Order: sequence, then structure tokens, then C-alpha cells
Amino acid sequence: MFITFEGSEGSGKSTQINMLAAYLRQQGYEVLVTREPGGTHIGEQVRQCLHDVKNKEMTAAAEVLLYSASRSQLVREVIVPALENGVIVISDRYADSTMAYQGYGRQLDLDALGTITYFATGGLKPDLTILFDIDVEEGLSRRSIGGVEMNRMDLQEIAFYKRVRNGYMELVQQEPERWVIVDAGRPLDEIQNDVRRSVKAKLN
Repeated sequence: MFITFEGSEGSGKSTQINMLAAYLRQQGYEVLVTREPGGTHIGEQVRQCLHDVKNKEMTAAAEVLLYSASRSQLVREVIVPALENGVIVISDRYADSTMAYQGYGRQLDLDALGTITYFATGGLKPDLTILFDIDVEEGLSRRSIGGVEMNRMDLQEIAFYKRVRNGYMELVQQEPERWVIVDAGRPLDEIQNDVRRSVKAKLN
């Protein structure tokens, strides 16, 4: 089973992934947690380039191709082999991030992004995608207060993040059977309970 976590800045995805993975392992499942960009030796090098705040001159086209390169390596080196061995794979971001951030946020051509993404992933889609939805301003405030290292993607205008959030909602409408929306503005335990319910429903 392939599960992906999506959401904008400060939505708490990473914390919830770790909580879910620990829970599933307690239930006897073998779980692999990975992230985008990154998750492989090559991918982590790409991540460093993408997130370096010094790379302000990076074009939107170069950005999407770098994300896709990291994703392609992750799919073939890590995700597919794990799935073939019956492992539950949980990824902090996946292809939907490209559609939300580069498609709706950067306003690149969605059809072109779909073609690039299909080539990068071989058409691999998640069985379940959980969207951690939070007010844009609240999410950014959480991120700055939490002392998380800022990266290049954190330096956008508020309007960009609002387009990203709206983009996620558009993606949910296109494939409602794959998505679950979770209100990420609540206490951690409440959010985790919703996450576990959604995952257990898919596993069953």
C-alpha cells in the first residue's frame, strides 16, 4: 500500500507521518517512510539544490524538472521495490505537490506537468492521499514559530500559497476516491485519529 501526505507549509505532515508509522509498526506492518524531494542519495542532493535560498534565479521550469528527477529516482530505487515486497510506503509529498505548487502555485501548464509526472513515475499513483488542510497564514506562522529551517520554497508571497491550497482542493475534486481531507488546525491526537481511521479503512 502506497500512502502519501500532502499539504502546505506548517500543516504538520511530518509529525503525523511519524506517529502513523509507529502505530502501524505496532500493529505488525512493515513500514517504509520516505520524503520528496529526497529519499535517495541522488534525491537528497537534488533537494539541497532545490531548497537552497541562494538559488533565487532558478526558473519554474528548472524547478519542476529537478523535482521530477528526484521523484523518478525515488520511485524506481525505493518505492516500487518496497511495494513489491508488501511493505507499506508512506511518503511526505509526492506528485500531487508538483501539480499544486508548480501547476497552481507557479501557474505552469497542467497538461505538460501531467506528462512530465507520468514519465517520472511510470504512472505510479498512491492508494491513499491525505491532505492536511490549514489556513495559509496560520500554517506559515506555525512554521516560523517552530524554528524549522527556512528553504527557498518558503520565500513566496501569500498569494502563491493561497493558489497552492486552492490547487489541492481542485485535485481532490478530480479524484475524490483517492483523497481524504484532514483539518490540520486541531490538536495532534485528533488529527492522528482521523489519519488512522482513513488508513485502516483502506487496509481493510
